[in-house]
Amino acid sequence: MRIHCPICGERDRREFYYKGAAAAAERPDPQADAATWNDFVHLRDNPAGVTRDLWYHEAGCAAWIVVTRNTATHEVLGAVLAEDRA
Repeated sequence: MRIHCPICGERDRREFYYKGAAAAAERPDPQADAATWNDFVHLRDNPAGVTRDLWYHEAGCAAWIVVTRNTATHEVLGAVLAEDRA
């Protein structure tokens, strides 16, 4: 898979570190029970289709990038700097 870094241009995905969904999950209250924290830390959706993910360009410019991609086809539909996302 190739990702277009807005700073460096098109790069192999191995230059990037995948962080997860671009929309942050709501963090539980610090006093929440263990089951709630377990779900927050370990359970994630695994959607098939278009997603917006947060990637870190670890082997490049060190930018955080929001990548829109299709998880079923691995097609990258776009990428913007995280600070510029709408």
